[in-house]
Amino acid sequence: MALRETTTIDQITVLDDGQMLLRTANIISRDGVEIAKVYHREVIRPGQDVSGHSGRVRDIAAVVHSEEVIKTFLDTANGVI
Repeated sequence: MALRETTTIDQITVLDDGQMLLRTANIISRDGVEIAKVYHREVIRPGQDVSGHSGRVRDIAAVVHSEEVIKTFLDTANGVI
């Protein structure tokens, strides 16, 4: 009876304003059969440091978080229209 826990980012959603929504699944399985799953969600805003994330998240942020997207997001967040 071997228990195994795995963690994976199973969903990445990009909103119109450039925010990235990550869903991480923590899966516990016994002898290859999933017995529990817990989700954790995180928001990455344009301009936020993503150096501590996986290569896949960094690659998507590099494409999505252009200088223009970051500026527009920060201006909107600060009430500048």
